Formats: sequence, structure tokens, C-alpha cells
Amino acid sequence: MAMRMSSLFLRTLRENPADAEVPSHRLLVRAGYVRRVSPGIYTWLPLGLKVLRRVETVVREEMDAIGAQELLFPALLPREPYEASGRWVEYGDNIFRLTDRRDDDYLLGPTHEEMFTLAVKDMYSSYKDLPLAIYQIQTKYRDEARPRAGILRGREFVMKDSYSFDIDEAGLDKSYQLHRDAYVRIFDRLGFHYVIVQAMAGAMGGSKSEEFLATAENGEDTYVRCASCGYAANVEAVRVPVPDAVDASGLPAAHVEDTPDTPTIETLVAHLEDAFPRGDGRAWTAADTLKNVVVVLAHPDGTREPLAIGLPGDREVDEKRLGAQVEPAVVEAFDEKDFAANPTLAKGYIGPGVLGSEKVSGIRYLLDPRVVDGTAWVTGADEHGRHVLDLVAGRDFTADGTIEAAEVRPGDACPSCGHALESARGIEMGHVFQLGTKYAEALDLKVLDEHGKLRTVVMGSYGVGVSRAVACVAEGNHDELGLVWPRELAPADVHVVATGKDPAVFQFGEELTRGLEAEGVEVLFDDRKQASPGVKFKDAELIGVPTIVVVGRGLAEGTVEVRDRRSGEKREVASTDALAEVLREIGRS
Repeated sequence: MAMRMSSLFLRTLRENPADAEVPSHRLLVRAGYVRRVSPGIYTWLPLGLKVLRRVETVVREEMDAIGAQELLFPALLPREPYEASGRWVEYGDNIFRLTDRRDDDYLLGPTHEEMFTLAVKDMYSSYKDLPLAIYQIQTKYRDEARPRAGILRGREFVMKDSYSFDIDEAGLDKSYQLHRDAYVRIFDRLGFHYVIVQAMAGAMGGSKSEEFLATAENGEDTYVRCASCGYAANVEAVRVPVPDAVDASGLPAAHVEDTPDTPTIETLVAHLEDAFPRGDGRAWTAADTLKNVVVVLAHPDGTREPLAIGLPGDREVDEKRLGAQVEPAVVEAFDEKDFAANPTLAKGYIGPGVLGSEKVSGIRYLLDPRVVDGTAWVTGADEHGRHVLDLVAGRDFTADGTIEAAEVRPGDACPSCGHALESARGIEMGHVFQLGTKYAEALDLKVLDEHGKLRTVVMGSYGVGVSRAVACVAEGNHDELGLVWPRELAPADVHVVATGKDPAVFQFGEELTRGLEAEGVEVLFDDRKQASPGVKFKDAELIGVPTIVVVGRGLAEGTVEVRDRRSGEKREVASTDALAEVLREIGRS
């Protein structure tokens, strides 16, 4: 049944929503695809729901093609399985928790590893039942602290999550590759440019992990790539090439100097250049200094732990990289009350002398991997207005370990080949993990092997952001006039626009619409009698159906106009040939 604009539940907007930050958010709201209910929560209107269902169809077809079987779990889930896996606590404030009338605890499912694991445990007991791949397309819930960008980052969203179950790691490798290949086909069909990058497993656990990122200048994920060897990774997953240790036998002893009014790296470098010119004639730079940054880790169980990070002074701590390293803890600022509680820390002049779990502060101290033994640094002397020079790592100070928390910059060395890295931004659309046995062990999922011995099942996890894909496709398929949908995802195949007052125009538009319907073509018919041609044209451009057929004044001369929304090309065709021409235009002839 064709959608008729005269009765379609739709209102387009001429102005951008006040809270819209990105093109997809502006256009999906203006074109009447979604409507905001509250921050991070949206209603899918008829046009938007059609696009969402088409994305689901693409995902479903490719999952079915690799032999995965679809099921559907509830969104309302009991506490116990998540407590067994540790994620009831680990998720912290990121999940919606509730209690029923009997005071039993529940949550709205953010992801369903536990449910999949228990379902297989309940039904399967032998290696002969494996391998198995099962999936669902379902609404998920996460209590995002800062929902933004419309449906790109919401508190309620539709996701495809699938899981593989194998008897060993070799089986997992095969299942992982099957899913990875299916994802390539899915994202090729969805019609936007994407890259596959190495990623962190994060709170999901597991080993091998890759993300599928849609390239977008305003994407929230930063990744790096190497044009020389093809290496690509999310910045959280980049591993800094570790320099070789340096022979420090000829370096002078460390010495503390007065450095008044130098609480920042910039003021320190300027003072060093003026008061302590280098013997080798080179100018002092921020890279010669060791910056010690203290943060607080807020753990899911409510405890708060100070953490000190030592890194070259020309680098900043990347909050996303740091956050990925310390999950499930959340990184918070080390504020004035924390300084008051730790009087051994001299704000602006913190040095390794007091840092470390075995030192006077008791604060765990982790170093950037570039701070290798034998390297000499200028850093805080743990006294206001004083720094220590020629402080050598390994000789004069040590730490509790290393951490990958410093920002990754364009031009940094590629971890794979050493050439310069490039930086770009993207939107996470899919993520594949080799989970291993984390959830199977937590929930005791075992099967009998061919020798009759119990073996822990090996799992993989694979997610696609289905509702996010709608926004992502919109991000990559629009112009100054509105949306430009790929044909496979558009809410209709053809948008028939009848203009003017002549009843014959509307009659022909109706006949053409019925003829297209008879051929299995989905039609959006603008049959509004009161709307002006200008309004109708603007709506058609905003809505973005790939083929627009205009029935107007030309009908009197026996022609109608066929427009290609993507290229902007227009051509006149004989009205008697309109049906055949439109079918040819959309590839149905």
C-alpha cells in the first residue's frame, strides 16, 4: 500500500532543532523520521521505521547466510546472571536498575552475553551440538551520561548482537572470520565508507577485537592509520613502540634547583632556557620534561583510588585511552579536596620522589612506555618552586608499571612498520570480539568433548548498531537540500509528486502510483491538494527518496519529469511511457 502524504503521519520542519549537533540529527528530525521524547530517547515515525526495518533486513539476511539463527530475549532481566559475571557491579551507573513489587532486582538489558550463555547451557551438553551461532535484533538500554547527536548516541537503541559457541580456539577463529566477512557484506550494502580497526575489548573482556568505523569528520571515535603498511587502530588500542633502554653511565647526578613560578610545562621550559642552558646547545623543549598527572579512579563498588601517570611533558593524557585501560573504573578529576587529603603532593611540582605504591604517598604510579631506563628528565621535586634536573629513569626512580594513556598524534610512529601515522575520525558501527571463556567460566557453560570430558565452551561476540546505522547512513548521504538515501534503505523506491490544481494531474499520479504498486514498487505519493509546488519540492528533497517523479504542468503536453535525487539529473519522459521509464530508472524493468 502506497504512503499518501495527505494522510501520512508526518510533519516536516523548515528550521533545525535547537539541540541538533550533527547533520543526521538535524535532517532526520526535520524530515519527519524521528521525534525526540527526552534526551537520548526518540520515537520512530512511519518513514523512520521503514528505514530502520530495511537496515534490519540487510543485517538479518547476512546473518542468516552464515548459518546464524535468530531468537529474541527479554529486555527486562534478573540481577543474578549479571552478578555471576561481575557486571552488575562493573556497569556502575551505566545501566537502568529497577526493583519489582517483591523488591527483587532487575535491569534493562544493555547487552546479553549472560542470557545467550545460559540459554546454550540450558539446551546443549555435547561437542556434537557445536559450533553454534545465534543472534537477536533487539532494543538495548544504557544510561548514557551525555546522550548526544540524536540517535547516534542514545539511551535506548536497537542493536544486533550475535554469539558464537565453539569447542576450542580453532573453532572460534573460524566463527570470528565468518562474522567478520558477514559484517563486510553488511556495511558494503548499507552504503557508507568504513574502515576496520584494531580495538580494545574493554568491559566485554576477551582477546582479539576489531571495530568497524564509518568515516565521518564529526565522529566521536578517533583512529589512526598507516598509509605504508595498512595498520589501523582505534586510539584506545594503539600500542606505543617502546624505545630501547639508554646507557646512563655518563649522565650527571640528579640535582634539585629553584624554579620559582613554574607550575606549568610552558613556564618551566622558559625558565630552563633562561637559567639552565643546555650544554649541547639544543634548546629545552616540553619533551625534556616529565609531567606527572594525578587522577581518581572511581570503582564500581564505590571505592576511589588516586592514580598518578608520568608522561613526557609535550603529551596530554587522553581521557578515552586512559578510560579504556582502567575499565570498569571511571576516571574523575583529582580536585582540591583530594590534594588536601594528600599533603605530600605539591600541586604543580609533583615528582616521582613521592609517587608509587611503596612511597610515602602510597599512590600507584604508572609511566608512559616512552619513559625507558636511562632516559633523563626534568620533573617536579615535590616542593613548591623547585624541580629536579637529570633525573634518570631506572637509576633515580621507578614506577609500579606502565600505561598507555598519552595522546596519539599524527606523525607518531606506526607500531607495525615505524612510518608516520595519520589521524581520522569515525563512528563505531560494529564490533567483533573473541570473548574466549570469560562468560562460559562465570556461568559454568561446559560440554562433553569426544573423550567424554567436560570442556569449557569458547565464545565470540559480535554487535552491529542497527538504529545507529540509520543515522550513520544519513551522515554520509545528504546534501544542502536534505537526505539522499541509498535505494536499498530508502523509505520508498519512488516519490510521486503531483503539483498544481488540475484534477488530471492527481488522477494520473494516482494511476502511476497504482501501476508501480502492482509491480511491487514502494511509493510515497504526495497527493496533497492544498500544498504549493514549492513546499512539495522542498519536502521531496528533504525526505530524500532516490527517484522523484513530478506530475505537473507538463502533463498537458504529455510529459512527466523523472529526477534522480542523488545526481540531481532531470529528464522529461512521455506520460504514456512513465511506468516503464520509472521501472527502468529503479532497476525493475
